[in-house]
Amino acid sequence: MSQSDANAPKKRGIFAWYFESSLLWRIMIALVLGSVLGIILPQNATVGDTTWVSILTPFGDLFVRMLKMIMVPVIVCSLIIGTSSIDPAHLGKVGVKTIIFYAITTLFAIAIGLACGLIFSPGSGLELDAAKAVEKSANAPAMSQILLNIIPTNPFEAIVKGEILPIIAFCIFVGIGLAYCKSSDDERIARSAETVYAFFDGMSEIMFKVIRWVMQYAPIGVFALMFVVFNKAGIGAISSLLTVTIALYVELAVQVFAIYCVVCMLIGINPAKFLKKVRAPMLTAFVTRSSNGTLPITMRTADEEMGIPKSIYGFVLPVGATVNMNGTTVYLGVCTLFIANACGIDLTAQNYFTIIITSMLAAIGTAGVPGAGALMLLLILESVGISVTGTVAVAYGMILGIDAILDMGRTSMNVTGDVVASLYVAKTEGKLDASKWEN
Repeated sequence: MSQSDANAPKKRGIFAWYFESSLLWRIMIALVLGSVLGIILPQNATVGDTTWVSILTPFGDLFVRMLKMIMVPVIVCSLIIGTSSIDPAHLGKVGVKTIIFYAITTLFAIAIGLACGLIFSPGSGLELDAAKAVEKSANAPAMSQILLNIIPTNPFEAIVKGEILPIIAFCIFVGIGLAYCKSSDDERIARSAETVYAFFDGMSEIMFKVIRWVMQYAPIGVFALMFVVFNKAGIGAISSLLTVTIALYVELAVQVFAIYCVVCMLIGINPAKFLKKVRAPMLTAFVTRSSNGTLPITMRTADEEMGIPKSIYGFVLPVGATVNMNGTTVYLGVCTLFIANACGIDLTAQNYFTIIITSMLAAIGTAGVPGAGALMLLLILESVGISVTGTVAVAYGMILGIDAILDMGRTSMNVTGDVVASLYVAKTEGKLDASKWEN
């Protein structure tokens, strides 16, 4: 190759402008265009003998089908990698405190999410398809059966059928077993376990690559879904989306002030000082929408600003970035209620219980990368028997349209919860540098 050829500018493909532009902006523009055109054009507007709704509906359905295609593989790989990444050597006093703290705050988060969702009632009055309301109470299983069904009799059958709770339970068992085998004194077992871990780690990276490809189609899918919903429901859909956004951020604020700040007070930390010190990771998470991407900033803050020793934050923060998704569980609660209300689906007490359990377990497998919560929302809907087709797919598409706005807030709270956990563990272990909190 000549020097002139090497220095020649590379040819840009015809769609380079699309792939090189910001995905966030493409989705937002698609949301606005689809909504505006759906409102402007009369209902059932036709082109030839076919309506615009009929033409665009398959494009939206294709996007939802692609998301459902990768849902189970992502859950399996993320859960096994997440749980097996916890070093059994750390599963002593510090590990137990960390896991219990994360479990309790996650339970509060989903409870707050459902409570505020019931208060704000997002999606009520939208009535995307009230005539096809699903009556869940008639065939709702007993509570004991729900608990028993979490443990699969045949995990491979559960995977084939897409039964979410059994899949999660099985993957957690596999992940914990893999973690212990990795640290085995038997070289053969440890080597085999590392091979298995490497396989699932590689599969996880492959699935995240596929997710990125699917998300390149997201603007087209969002445009189609938004057009369909606004052409059918009109401008009333805007107020419903605004209600979802307000409800979510109110819930996030309640979690921060009513849970995290109270924890600070209980361990003798000034909540105002905590909120001031935690601003850097909170804002970084808000902008990047990634718990994992914010981890270096979070660790620096824990070390330099809060006086948490590395022996504590080095374990608690990485584990939290994987398994502690309080903001995501709040999001799952309010968005599930929005979709149920918008589609006229009645949820029973058993459904709410399933949402709580599934959200807590799903938090372990939610990757700390932008937009992962939207994929977990599919998981929650499937777990309560809401099939993402027809009007449910339309309502889900509405959430996808504003997911970036919701993702910023929920990621920021995820990271804040990780910092509170490391602070709690360090304080109760007597290893917190008190001098960092004197001024």
